[in-house]
Amino acid sequence: MEKQVFTVTLAQLRKEGACVSGYNKLVCSLQGKPFDCGRDTYIRYAHKGPINLLHILESNGVDDCLWALRAVKHVERDRIALYIACDCAEAVLHIYETERPDDNRPRYAVEVARRFADSNATQEELAAASDAAWAAASDASADQAKIIKSYLTE
Repeated sequence: MEKQVFTVTLAQLRKEGACVSGYNKLVCSLQGKPFDCGRDTYIRYAHKGPINLLHILESNGVDDCLWALRAVKHVERDRIALYIACDCAEAVLHIYETERPDDNRPRYAVEVARRFADSNATQEELAAASDAAWAAASDASADQAKIIKSYLTE
């Protein structure tokens, strides 16, 4: 799959309900200033240009980058988000399958999500598989940044 350029604006992030801490951390990064987490209101900053998700990944980390993905306006967003989730889940499947060799739910979740991304599974199948895929993905936090970078570009 070809890498995509995914961007958002500060206005889109606020519209989606960005948390104050994550938003302010990003603004400080854009300003080139150190982040002070003691503030409980949004920093006023007149940055209207697009912000690449890779910048958010570097400045704020995996969780904020994945959260910001919801504000991206791109035709491939949902498909790439599913592939990222699947890759993150697969990154931990070997550990899970070693500990629980009789439980194939995580592997099935990945298979259903990939089929759905290619329009070969129903919404109901995806809903059932989604929880398992994201639960497995959260265990792979060390590998998530590398996985996200494999889908996005500057």
